[in-house]
Amino acid sequence: MAPNHLRWPVVLSIAAAVVTIGMKGTAYAVTGSVGLFSDALESGVNLFAAVVALLSLLYAARPADPSHAYGHEKIEYLSSGLEGALIVAAGLGTAGYAVRRLIYPEPLANLEIGTVIALAASGVNLVVARVLLHYGRKHRSIVLEADGKHLMSDVWTSVGVVCGIGLVLVTKLDFLDAVVAAGVGANIVWTGGELIRRSFDGLMDHALPADEQEQIRTVITAHLPPGAAFHALRTRQAGARRFAEFHLLVAGDESVRDAHHLGHVIEDALVAAVPGLEVVFHVEPVDERGSWESDYLERLGESPAPPAEAADDR
Repeated sequence: MAPNHLRWPVVLSIAAAVVTIGMKGTAYAVTGSVGLFSDALESGVNLFAAVVALLSLLYAARPADPSHAYGHEKIEYLSSGLEGALIVAAGLGTAGYAVRRLIYPEPLANLEIGTVIALAASGVNLVVARVLLHYGRKHRSIVLEADGKHLMSDVWTSVGVVCGIGLVLVTKLDFLDAVVAAGVGANIVWTGGELIRRSFDGLMDHALPADEQEQIRTVITAHLPPGAAFHALRTRQAGARRFAEFHLLVAGDESVRDAHHLGHVIEDALVAAVPGLEVVFHVEPVDERGSWESDYLERLGESPAPPAEAADDR
């Protein structure tokens, strides 16, 4: 089962989606506003996406097994990618319906009531979105962050819709409702596209952010004894789990026991500096040419040249 601290925010999101669908659907029914229709449509997408997010968290929480030795966390990227695609679809649907309403205008009614309902629904989504984003960033869960960003896009949709309704009330120009809805649709598409890009990076084992990589390099360097070195650092992330692998280069005549101990000292320091990091290190003799695979290191953007003291020993 997924941990409660990750599961309950998504359950809250599902409940919020059910409530806001009813509220926004009512607002659209009494006003006929295309903006409020787009708002209700996105809440429907929110409900489906939140259910998918909960299922992915349940699957991601399964322990590693012989068929999935690195765990199941990558399902989170599929979930957030699907949510991004749903956001894009909702945005395109909103923009398309807005263009249709521009071509075939329809009268609006009871806009004041619709505005109050839309603002109330937006308040519900804002509270839940902040909860999701807080826990998503705290626990590095892309699923919770995706759901939170999705709800925030819904909040901005509602704000845009209310602005459009306000313009209609002030100017008596009904077409402004559709114009604002089209702009909101474009913003929704942008939000969804960003989620899809981030999910793609995760599925492709994108490296950790540059500042985290630099932190890892600094910690390793600080614990290296004279004459030792490291290279071939590789990092990636799968859901909330982060991984780092590197080659630890020590003197060729150093005992396996001592090299292994040094590696674990560095590993403990890395885990203390970057909580949740899983470390794999490979010990090699610093003074042998075979430890400096030039082609491999160049592909990782590292220099294939050994330190001066190692070069002198070869």
